[in-house]
Amino acid sequence: MQLNGRKIAVLMESDFYEPEILYYQRRFAEEGGTVHFLSRMWGNDRLVFRGHEHGMPFEVTESFEDIDEYGLREYAAVIVPSGIVADRLRYTEDVDRLPPASTFLRRAFADPAIVKGIICHGMWLAAPIPAVIRGRQAVVHNNLLGDLRNMGGVFVDEDVVVDRDLVTARTGNHCHLFARTIIDQISRRGTRP
Repeated sequence: MQLNGRKIAVLMESDFYEPEILYYQRRFAEEGGTVHFLSRMWGNDRLVFRGHEHGMPFEVTESFEDIDEYGLREYAAVIVPSGIVADRLRYTEDVDRLPPASTFLRRAFADPAIVKGIICHGMWLAAPIPAVIRGRQAVVHNNLLGDLRNMGGVFVDEDVVVDRDLVTARTGNHCHLFARTIIDQISRRGTRP
């Protein structure tokens, strides 16, 4: 088991791609990892999100807004999934402030020990913080090529691309390759001192 209790954060909202989320739930656990589905809880103890393809319900009880710097360091990886999750998470009430989810992602990018995984349309969450992508090699869904280039990212036409602590994948249907790469990256990095 390559993950040996390491924590993986998967950001969640409605319109997630069900096969992808169910795959992460089982695949990371299969390698001994613990998967935490995090969202903006809006003052609730629990929220039920619906999937994009089949309307499958998925309950989330953990907030990324409650995670301080020490708590963030406990995560080996932070994943932004495909579907419309990133678009929903990049909502902000105050147009002069970053969306809370983008702020959380920027904090994760500030720590090179955390593997950042962005798949398909997940790159939308990085749009408000383009500096974290600028100069990085990445792949996105074909619909987001312009977004990636506008952020200063370097498009690589492969299904999964690794650039240091960033792992990107083309579509939600590549979640198996994406997860395998994230597991390998975490395993290579070992445990944090």
